[in-house]
Amino acid sequence: QVNLVESGGRVVQAGDSLTLTCDANGDTLRRYSIGWFRQAPGKDREFVAAISWITTVYEDSVKGRFTLSRDNDKNAVHLQMNNVIPEDTAIYYCAARLDSDDLGSGYGYWGQGTQITVSS
Repeated sequence: QVNLVESGGRVVQAGDSLTLTCDANGDTLRRYSIGWFRQAPGKDREFVAAISWITTVYEDSVKGRFTLSRDNDKNAVHLQMNNVIPEDTAIYYCAARLDSDDLGSGYGYWGQGTQITVSS
């Protein structure tokens, strides 16, 4: 069983860049598809981005601003966030699943989340 821990969340200003990291222990992340989700106050959790063995997909509002990548040496996945906007304010969660049938849902393993606040 894989255990996930997110880090990197902080308070930033609009236009800033930051990187979120999803670290894993208990198993190797190369076996999993990894997704990032976020939940803003008063809103449902929403899909942000995901990476499988063969593809990387992004939600439309983050395309061109966010980049998801694997760091196999560190058993981690990074979400590089550029040009953040206030609407990116949320708790960000990473999640893992062993297959890649639907990268937008169906994840069985979740981290505890990390908070990003973007001020205007």
